[in-house]
Amino acid sequence: MAEQPRSNEVDFTKDLHPDFIKRCVCPLALLMLLATVLIVVILTIFHVKHPIVQINSVGVAKLNPISNTTLIADVSIKNPNFASFEYSNTTTTLYYHGIMVGEARGPPRRAKARHTIRMTVTMNVITQRIICSPYFKKDLRSGVFITIGRFSGVPGKVKILNLFKKHVVVTTNSTTTFRIFTQVFKEQICKWKLKL
Repeated sequence: MAEQPRSNEVDFTKDLHPDFIKRCVCPLALLMLLATVLIVVILTIFHVKHPIVQINSVGVAKLNPISNTTLIADVSIKNPNFASFEYSNTTTTLYYHGIMVGEARGPPRRAKARHTIRMTVTMNVITQRIICSPYFKKDLRSGVFITIGRFSGVPGKVKILNLFKKHVVVTTNSTTTFRIFTQVFKEQICKWKLKL
């Protein structure tokens, strides 16, 4: 014998009208789709990545073993973000085996979204500090390669869709090994840190 519903139990399937589906279920599905799109946009476009600063080549503009040597560096800055990156004047400190031997200054620039810009930077090196270092003769004997460390701090802001601005500081700690006489790079190892 089939069980008959009790009088106090309600069958909800009878009350589902197509009108109810249009008014409640469709907006709910649309709201969930909108929330999914918003989460994807926040995780991709609004996620700020560090710009990549790399030295492409170095040339000697003025060589003076007694005082300062001027180097000209071709530097590229790659902006991997979906937003433009504007930065102010940059200062890079050069180190030779932990001793500060020079400084480089870069002009303020704007890197468009997902673009690479190149610029020429003048580096002033205190030659005496390198020559007087106990490591210099050893480096000369070991194949005429020299390793220079550099630390850069690049303060700037990322503009997202020209509506939102995030202030960031990108710091780069790198070591560059190159041949002294030909200025050919052997290797370049960098660590970046992004501070929001």
